[in-house]
Amino acid sequence: MPKTIRGGRQLNIKPVPILIAAALIVIAVYGITHMGHRGMATGLREPIQTEASGMKTFQKDGYTVSVDYLYEYDIIALVLHTKNYAPMTVMDRLAPKDLALAWGDVAANNLNIDFHWNQMSRFYFWHVNSYSELAPVGSEADVSLQSANCHIIAADLATRRQISRVRMGDIVHLKGYLVSVYASKPNGKYYFWESSTTRTDTGDGACEVIYVTSAEIMR
Repeated sequence: MPKTIRGGRQLNIKPVPILIAAALIVIAVYGITHMGHRGMATGLREPIQTEASGMKTFQKDGYTVSVDYLYEYDIIALVLHTKNYAPMTVMDRLAPKDLALAWGDVAANNLNIDFHWNQMSRFYFWHVNSYSELAPVGSEADVSLQSANCHIIAADLATRRQISRVRMGDIVHLKGYLVSVYASKPNGKYYFWESSTTRTDTGDGACEVIYVTSAEIMR
């Protein structure tokens, strides 16, 4: 069946054999020690977004994939949270990792405010125990204006490896394009994914889909 994949920003037992249990413990410890930690950063500018044109076409898992450039995009941001997705669809293979990013007052106050960040099903979520905590940022709407859930499509293997190293608390510098993605097979099956191009939207469809041509972990 055809599917349009959307994501957005959201405001508000049987005995296990010993060897398997040991492996699960190792995996769990690895995940804990490599997920990073909360951080903050001051002076991070808003993303730079300029009109662009062009496209890339390639084959992936039997699909013809077209990546159409909507805007050139340059963002320096604090990583609030990361989420890896299992390779269930061609889109998951194109963008196996989402990054929840922040800049401005949100990044500067991420430790001063008791934010609770999470990601699931291609959305990111946040809440605070009291809205009065948001005073240094401004309001609930200001949090949305200064943060984003980003679906990351790496342009090449080196960039993909760099993205795989990104952890919570890092400061990253990403360059590339906001894009729309269309993947189709000869049998008529297809997927479509389109980036948000404004920071004022929320909910379904409000995520940035970024075709990343350059990724730097600055801290």
